Amino acid sequence: MHIVVSGGSRGIGAAVVRRFSRRGNSVFFLYEKNDAAAQALAAETGAVPLRADVADGEAVRAAMERTGGADVLVCCAGIASYGLLSELPEAEWDRLFAVNVKGVYHCVRAALPHMLRRQSGSIVTVASMWGQTGGSCEACYSATKGAVIALTKALAKELGPSGIRVNCVSPGVIETDMLAPLSPETLASLREETPLGRLGAPEDAADAVAYLAEASFVTGQVLPVNGGFLI
Repeated sequence: MHIVVSGGSRGIGAAVVRRFSRRGNSVFFLYEKNDAAAQALAAETGAVPLRADVADGEAVRAAMERTGGADVLVCCAGIASYGLLSELPEAEWDRLFAVNVKGVYHCVRAALPHMLRRQSGSIVTVASMWGQTGGSCEACYSATKGAVIALTKALAKELGPSGIRVNCVSPGVIETDMLAPLSPETLASLREETPLGRLGAPEDAADAVAYLAEASFVTGQVLPVNGGFLI
């Protein structure tokens, strides 16, 4: 199968690339600017790196053309922002929506012609538990991830008759570079609030992505991967 992963050079996206590459698939991944990380992952896995900012529709379309079409599309690209909404610059708000929401739109639009021709395909989006419940001091990030969840459900209804499944993984607190702004005390508190007593690993989310990519009678679902943080 041809697997295309956006945001594939780091974090959950990189774990997804590794997971599908181990299974012998043809894997392509989009990344924005970290050439060193992308080349290292490509050397490790054999996956093909494609540089494209998901907020740029033309760049995404050109990258997708180089893949030959996606049988499975995984939308992992995302950015975060921490702080009070009253202090969030409008440009930062717009950038989060451009990457986290419009990026999914661009990737899905670019992948659909191939899937519609084949009348089959699987799309997996990556949201966040904050998109389900809202996170204090992460209002914009929460709003973008809530939008991804709503988009996933709507697309599942729209594309189901064409044999295309659309599902969402909703991670909790995952140990990636997105956590860098958080203090050790905050991380310890989040760990204590998680019933399983630990933070998640990128591989935990990748396991859920792999399941949804192949679960042939599952669509329109949001699969929480949060260690019981939200029950």
